[in-house]
Amino acid sequence: MKNYYDVVVIGGGAAGMAAAIEAKNTGAKNILIIERNDELGGILQQCIHNGFGSIVFKKDLPGPTYAQYYIEQVKKTDIKIMLNTMVMDIINIFAPNSPSPARGEGWGEEGDGRKNFELIISSSIYGYKTLKTKSIVLAMGCRERTRAQIRLPGTRPAGVFTAGTVQRMVNIEGFIPGKNFVILGSGDIGMIMARRLTLEGCHVEKVLEIMPFLTGLRRNYVQCLQDFNIPLELKTTVNRIIGDNRVQAVETIKVDEQLKPVLGTEQIIPCDTLLLSVGLIPENELSIKAGIELDPFTGGPIVDENMCTNVPGIYAAGNVINIQDLVDWVSETGVVAGKNAAFYAMKEEELSSRKIILQKGENVRSVVPQYFNQDRIKDKSVNLQIRVIQPIEKRVNVQLYEDKKVILNFKKNYARPAEMITIKVNGDKLLNGLEGNKLKVSVSEVI
Repeated sequence: MKNYYDVVVIGGGAAGMAAAIEAKNTGAKNILIIERNDELGGILQQCIHNGFGSIVFKKDLPGPTYAQYYIEQVKKTDIKIMLNTMVMDIINIFAPNSPSPARGEGWGEEGDGRKNFELIISSSIYGYKTLKTKSIVLAMGCRERTRAQIRLPGTRPAGVFTAGTVQRMVNIEGFIPGKNFVILGSGDIGMIMARRLTLEGCHVEKVLEIMPFLTGLRRNYVQCLQDFNIPLELKTTVNRIIGDNRVQAVETIKVDEQLKPVLGTEQIIPCDTLLLSVGLIPENELSIKAGIELDPFTGGPIVDENMCTNVPGIYAAGNVINIQDLVDWVSETGVVAGKNAAFYAMKEEELSSRKIILQKGENVRSVVPQYFNQDRIKDKSVNLQIRVIQPIEKRVNVQLYEDKKVILNFKKNYARPAEMITIKVNGDKLLNGLEGNKLKVSVSEVI
């Protein structure tokens, strides 16, 4: 195994594999995927339900099959893979013309103004070592919020799990962790597991959601809850967990518009297992170590239209940026990140400092990317992903405007917090109408 690479991809899920394949197709020679598990595929390996691949492969696939399509593409190339390997740190960001030991052939040519990177890895196979690379793609995915993070009160008995943990138990390890379930949170994994557990003979008492609206996709609500007569109770949360050695029941409580408990609405629901589906968080400890600026709303790196972070040469893809609705979109961000990481390594990427800052306007919680490079979006169309704060079940205007001047306007049939709005922005039209370097994005009802 070499110690130096053109592109290193951290994470072997859908985003990481798509990035590595695209980097190879773009012309990068030495590419490495580092994956902490013992196989490629990431979370897809435990997602045995269908619903994957309608955009990328034009097929309705289960998660492992979607992953296998990419695994087979990777194996047809000379992309190197390190399994059972953790990246511990991204350190020693150095100029290529500075002294550095153990450079490879052609490494860090004199006069190259771009930075290169060192990675510290730990592996049961390769040991503890340092790798060098010209560019990096961060594709570490995301993790689930835990009971501690939402400060759920009550005792600490056995039988409290995150939904993804139970998904792995049931679908990979063949273990059913309970019989009677309450699910807190209407996120997609929680609703999918409500159906999965029902099919395995368990009873799901109900799904609770603290918000006044669904936080997962509407299709999962229909297919996983309504089709199986599993009740959903909005504006309701768990007030406390009851039980000593094992969960015996949960006490629920209604909340008001400010999400504060409404006394007198408590209800005891007997159960032996509580599943938490209370949100996903981008996995970004490495991003922080690398000095990458994070968006406080998405929890992921601030990126431009090329998926480049504020550290030139480090790109991000998939759920490490923001939580995507579809794995196909995860793969698409991987393609963009991999292509531009390869361009950077081959010194073909245009460096630009002329930024258009994207700001959040009416009813917008997050916008990705957070800025465009003026020099790069000419003659191009770029994707813009938007999440709203409040649902609007009517036609909406998605507007990009400067001060009070509307630059671009898009119509959508509705806007929901759980469903990302994706629009394709024509760079030339945007630049022709824009005078400054700040652009606001708003989503409002069509009047």
